[in-house]
Amino acid sequence: MTMGLASSSRRRNRGQRRAPMAEINVTPMVDVMLVLLIIFMVTAPLLAAGVPIDLPESRANALAPDQDPVTVSIDSEGYIYLDNSRLAPGELPDRLANIRPNADGKLPQVTLRADQTLNYGRVMAVMGELNRAGFKAISLVTNGSVSAP
Repeated sequence: MTMGLASSSRRRNRGQRRAPMAEINVTPMVDVMLVLLIIFMVTAPLLAAGVPIDLPESRANALAPDQDPVTVSIDSEGYIYLDNSRLAPGELPDRLANIRPNADGKLPQVTLRADQTLNYGRVMAVMGELNRAGFKAISLVTNGSVSAP
């Protein structure tokens, strides 16, 4: 009896075309999107600090993050970076002058990241330029905590 059904269904399919499938299988797309989400979640914190700097150690407490901070970095060779773009010598004052105040009229907070091998005078020169440009809230970024001096 089953032989008769199978043979009759084969005869019907030979003359007819199959109807197009109206369903889309979204499972592979969801799998790919979840993998991409995990990749972005893992790599996003690594992208926050684009300039490789050997930060000094400190016992200071962490500050609350600002909405749109301006990051100034000084690498071990003394090159200055504004956010992640390297500045030419003497370009820092002009670039700082182009930074506009927030909606409440205040200049954004500045985070200064400087390599621990730098000369203290070099870091102070950059801080002086920040102060001269009107930035009064300057946070110095350090690594973790160490024992008390």
